[in-house]
Amino acid sequence: MFFPGSLATTLKIECIVEQTYGPWWQSLHRTMLRGILGKTFRLVGYTIQYACIAHCAFEYVGGVVMCSGPSMEPTIQNSDIVCAENLSRHFYGIQRGDIVIAKSPSDPKSNICKRVIGLEGDKILTSRPSDFFKSHNYVPTGHVWLEGDNLQNSTDSRYYGPVPYGLIRGRIFFKVSQVILKSSKANQTRPR
Repeated sequence: MFFPGSLATTLKIECIVEQTYGPWWQSLHRTMLRGILGKTFRLVGYTIQYACIAHCAFEYVGGVVMCSGPSMEPTIQNSDIVCAENLSRHFYGIQRGDIVIAKSPSDPKSNICKRVIGLEGDKILTSRPSDFFKSHNYVPTGHVWLEGDNLQNSTDSRYYGPVPYGLIRGRIFFKVSQVILKSSKANQTRPR
């Protein structure tokens, strides 16, 4: 007596299939299985390769970033899209006046977009123009001084001090939304 799923039942079914269809069935079955497994492994392999390439490109070359918040107005408006390159930070190519993307020193889960005001060794005026006593800070080695263009509405190095150079993620080199707005205005028709 044969039980379903037992070895004897499986052997009996294989014998019936072999007698009915012959060895070509087994060859076809193996070929199909190899083809399906081969395609699946190739797809997984290509997916892993492309994911590694994308990771390296975004980590070391650059990427597209959407900036939010009013701290960089009027230079960068809320929800502006910018392109950032990451090579400058690796080769210490960050200069005074550059706009950078950095990890926030007060909240490491978020990024900030600020202008580089001072590099290591620079003397920075940290008091307001209306203050009677002027105070200065020196930017220590391995740090930069970051401030937003909208000084009245920016949390920056005046609040949390000099930012370590290692927190800089990239330098902004192109503002995408400005190009899009100019092209969309050019395509608009004027009423007559």
